[in-house]
Amino acid sequence: MARPLRIEYDGALYHITSRGNERKAIFKDDGDRQLFLRILVQVTEHVHWIYHAYCLMNHYHLVIETPDGNLSKGMRREITLLDREPTHQKLNRTARVKT
Repeated sequence: MARPLRIEYDGALYHITSRGNERKAIFKDDGDRQLFLRILVQVTEHVHWIYHAYCLMNHYHLVIETPDGNLSKGMRREITLLDREPTHQKLNRTARVKT
């Protein structure tokens, strides 16, 4: 069964969480966390997001604002950039977005 469509609009705030499958860690070490933050900066600059808060543990939480209503576009870009990194290619993760 497909998930319901995500509502996107200009100026929306989202709480995004991502965990590994079976609650496994998605970051191996601090180097992975730094890589994630570098990619997050690239994505926010590319799609004009404003990130208000983040928390990186063995999973992550983000609070972002989408002035252009483009959450899906930014998430696709983030996942694509992370998946190109050799250290992240084998990590399975699931993301949830709360509005």
